[in-house]
Amino acid sequence: EIPQVSWMLYRQNYRLLTAEEPHCKKQTECILFLMIFTSSGAGYHSESKAKEYKHACKRACQKAVDRLRAGGLALEAVTAALIELEDSPFTNAGTGSNLNLSGEIECDASIMDGKSLNYGAVGALSGIKNPVLVARRLLSETQKGKLSAGRIPPCFLVGKGAEQWAISHGIPACPTEKMTTKFSLSGYKRNKRKMELAEQVETKRKRQLCGHENNSACLDTVGAVVVDREGNVAAAVSSGGLAMKHPGRVGQAAHYGCGCWAENARDVSLYSTAVSTSGSGEHLIRTMLARECSTAMQAENAHQALLEAMQNKFISSPFLAGEDCVLGGVIVLRCCTCGEAQRSEDIQALLVEFLWSHTTESMCVGYMSAQDSKARTHISRLPPGAVAGQSLAIEGGVCRLGTVSD
Repeated sequence: EIPQVSWMLYRQNYRLLTAEEPHCKKQTECILFLMIFTSSGAGYHSESKAKEYKHACKRACQKAVDRLRAGGLALEAVTAALIELEDSPFTNAGTGSNLNLSGEIECDASIMDGKSLNYGAVGALSGIKNPVLVARRLLSETQKGKLSAGRIPPCFLVGKGAEQWAISHGIPACPTEKMTTKFSLSGYKRNKRKMELAEQVETKRKRQLCGHENNSACLDTVGAVVVDREGNVAAAVSSGGLAMKHPGRVGQAAHYGCGCWAENARDVSLYSTAVSTSGSGEHLIRTMLARECSTAMQAENAHQALLEAMQNKFISSPFLAGEDCVLGGVIVLRCCTCGEAQRSEDIQALLVEFLWSHTTESMCVGYMSAQDSKARTHISRLPPGAVAGQSLAIEGGVCRLGTVSD
C-alpha cells in the first residue's frame, strides 16, 4: 500500500527552486560549486521550539558556507556544520544530549568523504564536547596509512577507548556536567519517573516514552550533507542516542552505511550522492537506510526513487517485519555535471537536487548556497491524517550551481 505523501508541498518546493525561477537564476551565477543542507533531526518539533530549531540549522549552514567560501572542501564544511549543531542546547547531539539510564551522556557520530570514500566513527563516547571532531580525526588518521609494525589504523572506536584516543590526539576532554542542559536533565528525571511508574503497573505502557512530549528528545539526531566547488560530496551525523538508553548502546549515527553515506560519482553517467539519517537507531541500522537511499539516487527520477526507497527499504522492509511504528528521516543530496558543462570548457555547472523525507511527525531542515545571504529553513510535517511510523512526507528541490569563466 502506497503511504500518504505530501506531493503538493514537494511539487511547490520543486517549482520554486527550478532554474525557471528568479531564485535559481541568481544561483546560476554562483562563484563556487557548493551547497550545505542540514537537519536538526526527525522527531516531533513543537511550535514553541520551532524558532530555536530553525536558528540552529541557519547557524550550521552559515558556518559551513563560510568555510567553503574560504576555500575549504566538503569534508571541512560538513564538520563545521556538525560542530554548530552539536553545540546547540536544543539538539540531541553533543551539548544537550539525552542522558542514558545511568544519567550519563554517551554520544555517537560518523563522517564520510565522498572523494576518498574514507569513513570515521565513534560510539558511546563520553567526555568529549564535539564527537564529530573525533570521527573526523579518525578519518584523517586512516588516510595517513598504516601504523607502526604494520598495524591498520582504526576507523571506528567506542567507549573509554574512543575518549582516550581523542585526548591523545589533542581533542580536549569536557566533563559530562558541562554538556548536560536543564532541558536534558529535566527530561531524564521525567523519563525516570515514567519508567518507575510503568514498572509498578506492569508494562502496559512500554511505548509511553515515544509520545509527543519526548519524541523531540528521543530522535533528534543531527546531520549535514555538502557539495563543494570541485563537486566533492561529504556527509556527517551526530547523536546523543535514545533517551534512557542502556549504557554502551550505539545507535545508527556511528554505524557504517546507516547514519551517513557519501560517494563521488565514478563515471559521468552516475550521480554523486550524500545522505544523512535520523530517527530510531535500531530501525535505521537494520535497514542500512543511508546506503540504500544513496543507491536509489542513481535512478532518473530522484523524488520517485526516494519515495520507493523509504516505502520498500524502510517502512515495509522485511528486516522490520512485525514493527508497526517505523520512525526515521533522511536528507539527501545528489549532483551531476550539467549538459552544457560537458559541451563547453567555458561553462562549469552542477545540477544539484536535494530532498528530505521522514516517517516521523516532523523534521527540521535548512539549506544554503554560496550566493545566498542567509539560509532557508523549514519544518516539514506529515500531511493531515497521516500516521507517524506508517506514512511519510517527501519534499525537496533542484538548483543549478556554477560559474562562467572570464
